[in-house]
Amino acid sequence: MSEAWTWTYLDADGKQLEGEALTTTAFPSQSDAENWFGEAWHELADAGVDAVVLHREGEVVYGPMSLRAAE
Repeated sequence: MSEAWTWTYLDADGKQLEGEALTTTAFPSQSDAENWFGEAWHELADAGVDAVVLHREGEVVYGPMSLRAAE
């Protein structure tokens, strides 16, 4: 049975973002999703994403996780 791991993207107000610059790919594992995120987070931040949430089969695994630098 394959699982689907997906990201949702939030703006600074916590509202969900959608758009062509934001992947809607479902990943086969948490590791695959996190590896992709590790490579793509700069581009996501440049596209206006303030935070992300990781989901497994529609259920929140963790997040929101900020893309801003810690102060």
